[in-house]
Amino acid sequence: MIRRPAVAGAFYERDPAALRRRIEWCFEHELGPGTLPAVGSMRRIKGVIAPHAGYMYSGPVAAHAYHELVSDGIPGTLVIICPNHTGMGSGVSLMQQGAWETPLGTVEIDSELAEAIVRESGIIDLDETAHLAEHSCEVHVPFIQYFTDNFRIVPVTMWMQDHETAADVGHAVASAIRETGRDAAVIASTDFTHYSPQDIAEATDRRIIDRITAMDDTGMYGVISELNATMCGYGPVAATIIASRILGATECDLLRYATSGDVTGDRSSVVGYASLVLR
Repeated sequence: MIRRPAVAGAFYERDPAALRRRIEWCFEHELGPGTLPAVGSMRRIKGVIAPHAGYMYSGPVAAHAYHELVSDGIPGTLVIICPNHTGMGSGVSLMQQGAWETPLGTVEIDSELAEAIVRESGIIDLDETAHLAEHSCEVHVPFIQYFTDNFRIVPVTMWMQDHETAADVGHAVASAIRETGRDAAVIASTDFTHYSPQDIAEATDRRIIDRITAMDDTGMYGVISELNATMCGYGPVAATIIASRILGATECDLLRYATSGDVTGDRSSVVGYASLVLR
């Protein structure tokens, strides 16, 4: 099966040349890292956290995560864990076979690793329907395709995002990576506060990010509950913290935080974006 792009022409450009220019714009933007990265070979990174809005809004912030990932060395497989915005499919859905298409080409699913993740989990279902219209995994793929076509993905989408579910997913991902011996890293796809004034969004998001950089997934859930925060991918973030910790990560660094208001100038109702790296 070829999973066709759902948001090409909306969240990012449909034309390949225009998409490449947009990705370059993201890296070179004043809110971005400023330069395109050179591909490295260290491979210390276990996970990254990056936003998933339209490239015009969150692309420069996302570029920080991909600057670090590419500079560190592009993994052979990326496990992309995202929230389920559509309500389609089962509670936690993994697509095991086939390929994903974007304007920059197709990327194969790492079926062996995907099968191992399902086997290690007590909750993940094989369900491609959850992925067909979901944008929050798709938008990450072209950022890596810009630099290479020599990688595979395992897409996981979470409608159920409670802590117990996130722990199951995180442990399953880490165990499967170890079992298969894969050169892999995990991507957590999330935006932070949705549609609050800039000062409220920043204050809320900084408290959540403080727990993330401490790799305190339990504390993150506590802050989100206390503040009634509207972060959409807290489950993927918790799963990525847990998986990265099992795989040996000992630190999590904030690379960049900004909001849609920093792009548009309208700070009356913003969405928060952050890039972080775990190694």
